Amino acid sequence: MRDLRQRYELKDRGQTAIEYLGILAVVAAIILVLLTTDFGTAISNAITDQIEKVTGGAE
Repeated sequence: MRDLRQRYELKDRGQTAIEYLGILAVVAAIILVLLTTDFGTAISNAITDQIEKVTGGAE
C-alpha cells in the first residue's frame, strides 16, 4: 500500500506549465470576445440596469 501511495505522489505534483497556458488562453479568448463584440456591451448594460434597480435609479 505504501509503494502505491508513493508512486501516486511522485506522479502528480500539481499543474504543469501547459495547463496554466491553456487556462490563460481560455481567459484571453473570453476577454477578446467580450471586448470585440456587442455581447460585452450587452452584459455591461444588463449589470448597470440591475445596479440601478437595486440603488433606486441613476442619480
